[in-house]
Amino acid sequence: MITVEELTEDPHPALAALRPVGWVEALGGWVVSSRGLALQVLRDPETFTVDDPRFSTAQVVGPSMLSLDGAAHAAHREPFDPPFGLAETRRRFTAFVQQTVDELLAAVQPAGADLRTALAGPLSVAVVAYSLGLPPASASTVLGWYTAISDSVTGVSAGRPVTAEGAAAFAELHKHVASGIDSSDSLLAAAAQAGLGVDDVVANAAVLMFGGIETTEGMITNALWHLLTHRDQLDLVLADRTLLPNALEESLRLEPAAAVVDRYATRDVDLAGESIRQGDLVTVSLAGAGRDPAVFESPDEFDVRRSNARRHLAFASGPHICLGMHLTRLETLTAVDAVLRLPGLRLAPGSPPPRGLVFRKPSALNVLWDD
Repeated sequence: MITVEELTEDPHPALAALRPVGWVEALGGWVVSSRGLALQVLRDPETFTVDDPRFSTAQVVGPSMLSLDGAAHAAHREPFDPPFGLAETRRRFTAFVQQTVDELLAAVQPAGADLRTALAGPLSVAVVAYSLGLPPASASTVLGWYTAISDSVTGVSAGRPVTAEGAAAFAELHKHVASGIDSSDSLLAAAAQAGLGVDDVVANAAVLMFGGIETTEGMITNALWHLLTHRDQLDLVLADRTLLPNALEESLRLEPAAAVVDRYATRDVDLAGESIRQGDLVTVSLAGAGRDPAVFESPDEFDVRRSNARRHLAFASGPHICLGMHLTRLETLTAVDAVLRLPGLRLAPGSPPPRGLVFRKPSALNVLWDD
């Protein structure tokens, strides 16, 4: 029987055994782990919805674009869409991201650091705050809120109640975000002017903040961990920097920062011969889809030259495809490129691998380099 601990530590053997879909008693639902079936579920919100009172993120932050479908989803998402298109992302964020990366790396101690807490986390907080027009707050404060809320979401996904710490952190976040709505040129103000109430603006800002922090922090740390634990692949990238963007996509394929997304069946339906009942939880494993052997040859190998690496589903698909995927790619490319210029860069002994049930990344990324 598959356990939550197994799915937290190393889910990939279990996901391979389940593929394309199977019941996991420990989660109380079905898990989809093939790419084709994942796309079918993600692109059919009428049959597989997020709009269910059991949806974990909504239990912590309230209804948002992440937990609504149809017209309600569009009303919540559309005010936030324009600034995150590809061209606008490059125009608005390239210089800010580069400056922030340079400042963070300049501040680390010589010859060694935990790059999750020294670079990936603070960068993602700074960029999300900048993108939303949030009032100033220290990176450590926002990361504290984020940790409590994301831990609470993970716990709900594993069948536990919302934590007191998660609720308290969201209350603090609510006050912080609400105080920024009056800023006439902020994205929060634009969302309010589009007709969203304060609670709606706060819930969507929370989703964007913590989605942006989690996705970016995980993407940066996972990419560096993959490169630093595969010296032959790192050498290829160091010899040819044009391989770096594809190396980042390959890392996303192997270990997406958000490993799963939940849906709920609105009717009885057949999935690959399994009878899904109305109301059943259907968890789409983005991690499983990325290692589908029907799509990816030698799917457990890290290959920076893989020709179809971008066919991963790390940013999901369908109406809930990640709003900030262009921004997190920009942040990750800028950060990883800068880190790889440190002389003699290497992983410190004992630096941990990625882990997590819902969000997967190393708890620390301890690296050394030549002084």
